[in-house]
Parts: sequence; C-alpha cells; structure tokens
Amino acid sequence: MFSGIVAAVGCIEQIEPLGDGLRLTVDTGVLDLDGVSLGDSIAVSGVCLTVISFDGNRVKFDVSRETLNCSVGLDHTGSMVNLEKALALNGLIGGHLVTGHVDGIGEIMNFAPLAESFELILRAPDAIAGYIARKGSVTVNGVSLTVNDVRGNDFSINLIPHTITVTNFKHLKTGDKVNLEIDLIARYVERMMTWREEQGAKDAG
Repeated sequence: MFSGIVAAVGCIEQIEPLGDGLRLTVDTGVLDLDGVSLGDSIAVSGVCLTVISFDGNRVKFDVSRETLNCSVGLDHTGSMVNLEKALALNGLIGGHLVTGHVDGIGEIMNFAPLAESFELILRAPDAIAGYIARKGSVTVNGVSLTVNDVRGNDFSINLIPHTITVTNFKHLKTGDKVNLEIDLIARYVERMMTWREEQGAKDAG
C-alpha cells in the first residue's frame, strides 16, 4: 500500500528485454533507500513494482507484459517517474490509501496556469469514469489528488506549484497519457451495490 505522496522523481536509465516484459534500471535520485530490501515494493509513477536488486541509488525492477499493457511511462529510457516507498501504516497518511494497481489510462485534455495554481483536466476511460467523484480522491501517476469537478468522462484538478515541483507533472503536456487509480473505497461501494442487485435478482427468481 502507498499514500500517493511522492518522495522523489527518478529516471529510467536502462531497459532490457525480459521475455514478454522488461527489466528496468531506475536512478531513484534523492529517494531514501534506507531500510529497502530485495522484494520490497516501490510505486513507480503509480505502478507497484518489486525491487529485484539495487546498487547505490540505482534500483532494478521486472515489469510483466500485463503491467506494460495496463500502464504508461515505463517503457522509455529517459522517462521521469514518480517514486514512493511502501507505506508504513503506523506513520502519517498524507494522501489516501493507494494500491499501486493502475485501473486505467487517462489523457490530459488541458494543463495550464490558473491564478496562483494550475488546472489539470483529464479524460478517464469509460470503464472507470463512473468511479471518479467531485471532491473524491484519485491517483494520477502515483500522486494522490482531489477531484474538483466532473463532467462526463472529464474531470479537473487544481495543482499547487509545490506539487508540480516535486513530481513528474512538470514534464506533462496536453495530449499525454497518465496512469489512473480510482479511490479504493469506490471499488468496494460499487461491489456492494452490485452484490445487492445480484442477490435481489436471485431472490426474485
């Protein structure tokens, strides 16, 4: 589990073929790797990956074809990625509970300054658009954010300059694709509602 509070921005330095997937070498920059062991999880732009080796601040991850098919930003050398170590539940949760499992790929429709902040407008795919609610939480490239408004598949977020500075958002532009993870609570609410409908239909039958 993660909190969606990015600790550092790293860079994918090397990509090696690995069967149908890839092996990534990531320069983790200023990420504090104290206490990190082989097999630990690190969120890389919102994708939960397992540490398979590390040397200094360079960490290797294996990425399956399924993960590559469901996410963006992990298959290009030089890509800047948001990094967060796994959450210790006895610490502060500054964002919201994030699993590191990408639910869909969104598209940036507009990204521009707005007064003292920035407005980010994203388009969610049909499969997850219904889970995104005004004033609810959403994870974009591993960053926990609050939704300002929703219109159809499009939703807007206000970003303070600090968020731009400490994440890879500084490199984003209109038309780019991003990893989206819906709020964990929304998943369970939807499942409970679906279950009740299924049970009601069963009882009626």
